Amino acid sequence: MTEYGRGEGSEPWHPEDPLYGNGGWEGQQADAGQQSPYGGQPQHYPQQPQQQYDNGGWDDGRQAAYGQAQQQYQQHDGQYDQHQQYGQQQYGQQYDQQHQQYDQQSYQGQPQQSYDENGNGWATGTQAQVPYPADPSDPYGQQAAVYGAGQQDYYGSPDAYPPPEPPGRRRAEPEPQIDWDPGPDQGEHAFFAGDDDSEDDSDDPKGGRGDRRGRGDKGGKKRRSGCACLVVLLVFGGGTAGVAYFGYQYYQNRFGAAPDYAGDGTSQMVTVQVPKGAGGYAIGRLLKDAGVVKSVDAFVSAQEQNPKGKAIQAGAYLLKKEMSAESAVVMMLDPKSQNNVQVIPGIRNIAVYKRIDEKLDLASGTTKKTAEKKYKSLGLPSWANDNDDIKDPLEGFLYPGTYPAAKGMKPETVLKEMVTQAAETYGKYDLEAKAKALKLDSPLQVITVASLVEAEGKTEDDYRKMAEVVYNRLNLANPETYGLLQFDSTFNYLKNESDIRISESEIKSNKDPYNTYTNKGLPPGPIDNPGDVALKAALNPTDDGWYYFVATDGLKTTEFAKTHAEFLRLKDKFDASTGS
Repeated sequence: MTEYGRGEGSEPWHPEDPLYGNGGWEGQQADAGQQSPYGGQPQHYPQQPQQQYDNGGWDDGRQAAYGQAQQQYQQHDGQYDQHQQYGQQQYGQQYDQQHQQYDQQSYQGQPQQSYDENGNGWATGTQAQVPYPADPSDPYGQQAAVYGAGQQDYYGSPDAYPPPEPPGRRRAEPEPQIDWDPGPDQGEHAFFAGDDDSEDDSDDPKGGRGDRRGRGDKGGKKRRSGCACLVVLLVFGGGTAGVAYFGYQYYQNRFGAAPDYAGDGTSQMVTVQVPKGAGGYAIGRLLKDAGVVKSVDAFVSAQEQNPKGKAIQAGAYLLKKEMSAESAVVMMLDPKSQNNVQVIPGIRNIAVYKRIDEKLDLASGTTKKTAEKKYKSLGLPSWANDNDDIKDPLEGFLYPGTYPAAKGMKPETVLKEMVTQAAETYGKYDLEAKAKALKLDSPLQVITVASLVEAEGKTEDDYRKMAEVVYNRLNLANPETYGLLQFDSTFNYLKNESDIRISESEIKSNKDPYNTYTNKGLPPGPIDNPGDVALKAALNPTDDGWYYFVATDGLKTTEFAKTHAEFLRLKDKFDASTGS
């Protein structure tokens, strides 16, 4: 029996065949004239005719009817049934199930095509001739006048698709073998391109990627393999070197000696300014940045090993470049290397100005003129300079300490740092409230009292007694002095002298406001720069009734008296010690 009109051999189907376009074993494709529910076009499969196989012949008693949802194929030898069922799909609308009707055709007395159970396909025996007339519109013009004439068996050609198999014997098609080749544009590295010799032993019938891409012979592959090995060696070698370097650095940082220069340095000099409160590490950082020492740790170590290393204070230091840390510490402890101006307690401004000129290598009097012109811009407190008779507005505001003063700096820079320090220190005390409690007119008078205490006192024990003497004498109702201080220090400030021997005639003839022999009360302003001890004594005087004091040895020893008679005895003692 033939395949629904196919002649001898494998022939294309005639377009007018009622089963033209059916899909083979599935049997569910629409007829040639049937509208497809999946796109509206007829589905034509001329190379896949509808077949029903019945173990040695074609089943001629079975047909599909409308409304039937499955087809049953029965095989007499093996009895296999295949059921296919298509349910309805609902996505907002109902699709009617399409059924196909297949006409039953009877082929009697014809030899049938047999299927080779060994898997060789369909036998190509003699097919019965089907009496189809020749179709003038046959698109396959290469055929004979009528279908069924002897034709070449297309299933037997090497290029043909394999003949269809019964559903029970069909196997899933193997997955295609994808030979993915990213090519050079996809970033394929030569190391991952299959450069070893194992590719030559591949069983790939297509020759592998090497044949398709036209790669070279084994020699080229070996060269590429060598390059890959070189890359790997470089990578691992670089990693090993990096690990070794960082390991060495870690060991040096933890256990090795700090980097340091050797010797006393070069001839090149540099000034390093150390701020107040800087510790060893901060100083070491400044020295390293200036090129004096090689490392911070080396300086810190040298400072700790030197017994006087902690004595390094704030200030400016003239040092050499590339010094050993030990040499740098020794040089910083040498006063000759210190480019600083030291303000000691009790020093007058005129002396401070002279020191600044010397340190900055300026003409004598330059700093004094700068102070007179720019004192308002240097940061004085608002209560300072409250008297027109003040000789120097900065007197009492160049606070004792050590300040950088290296060549190249401006005088106002040095002065401003001193004034700023004084304002910060005085700001720690509530001087306005203290002034009222001490019956003074302003905070400036508190500083003035402290300057008198600093000028007349000799020891810390003297300072509180000296402060009481000042406050007792300022009382206009006191029976001893009636408001006159009578301090030699104020007259010496007026004269810019430090003479303890002043004649009575000279004193009485001078009416300057700073002469406390001829003027009652305090001088217009401070007469020096008091230190912290004198300031605290002025804020907390004794209450023992002291009105008089005499430096009985002329320098170091000060004795106090409460009455004028005691004072005269102390004066005689002073005259005896000095031979006057």
